[in-house]
Amino acid sequence: MAPGVSGLRPEVTGCRKCAPALGGPGSCAAAADGEAAMRLVWRLGDAAALLLLLAAHLVAAFDPLSVGIAIGAASALTGYLSYRDLYCRFAECCREEQPLNASALKLDLKEKLFGQHLATEVILKALSGFKNNKNPKKPLTLSLHGWAGTGKNFASQIVAENLHPKGLKSNFVHLFVSTLHFPHEQKIKLYQEQLQKWIRGNVSACASSVFIFDEMDKLHPGIIDAIKPFLDYYEQVDGVSYCRAIFIFLSNAGGDLITKTALDFWRAGRKREDIQLKDLEPVLSVGVFNNKHSGLWRSGLIDRNLIDYFIPFLPLEYRHVKMCVRAEMRARGAAVDEDIVTRVAEEMTFFPKDEKIYSDKGCKTVQSRLDFH
Repeated sequence: MAPGVSGLRPEVTGCRKCAPALGGPGSCAAAADGEAAMRLVWRLGDAAALLLLLAAHLVAAFDPLSVGIAIGAASALTGYLSYRDLYCRFAECCREEQPLNASALKLDLKEKLFGQHLATEVILKALSGFKNNKNPKKPLTLSLHGWAGTGKNFASQIVAENLHPKGLKSNFVHLFVSTLHFPHEQKIKLYQEQLQKWIRGNVSACASSVFIFDEMDKLHPGIIDAIKPFLDYYEQVDGVSYCRAIFIFLSNAGGDLITKTALDFWRAGRKREDIQLKDLEPVLSVGVFNNKHSGLWRSGLIDRNLIDYFIPFLPLEYRHVKMCVRAEMRARGAAVDEDIVTRVAEEMTFFPKDEKIYSDKGCKTVQSRLDFH
């Protein structure tokens, strides 16, 4: 249930300069349309005021009361049309000071993310604390780890929708996919320069921008360190503050470490829900830092402690797969048929070989398998 790819947007400070993004669509169309709409609102306001004042002038010799009414109407209309709220009715606005609805986020995570008590708890805590802080010292940086199909993409989608109503389709949410946007190892320096421009431009346009980096385990090492200054404890970098932005990394790296811990708990007869962040976060940060197949390999982001939370996504059990099937059936507007739920879940393959506890693909193939029933 991975989210769709958002168009990359290069430097768009005021969106005066626009250039097509590497491997992506045109960059500033939405912002340019927004500026045009705003200019139109201003022009309409000026024109309305001029017409009403002209009418007031024509009737001035006959009816003083009409003059007052005309001037009042002109002032009211001009003021009304100039308000930012009117513009925001027709175009998406960056509402930087809008508080997070923690209750709505909690409900979304509970109803849509299955088997991930740790991820749900940490994401809710991290976002609530960050959004309630009127003066954060650095951007919020989250690194989500776990095998494919455990819900990392889905969680980032939920976060995006709770921060910006249009979610992944928002002009203020940006999704980068390593194999799509940064495929060539020999172009690392170019990617670093472009990444800095894209982020600087978009944060200049909206301080509360969200940046999601998918497939971090496939990102060429060194690329992500280009954004280290933006994630650090600086009030501003070249006149731009990044302290209200949010960065989310998604990676399969560390999935083996997470599974080992979960399996150890299971074999010891301990509940899955007993696993705490302290049982996994230190192991994850060290493991990912030393993993040559990770985009965070020996990264300054880890070395400088710039990643606020390493969030583990546990492998999913049979019961969680059934939850995914039910949710997908409801999303399609179909009645939940428990016979079909069971058949789809039983078609999945599980590991380890002897115990067969965890789905090796999580819930990733639930949609396609449900199509056959």
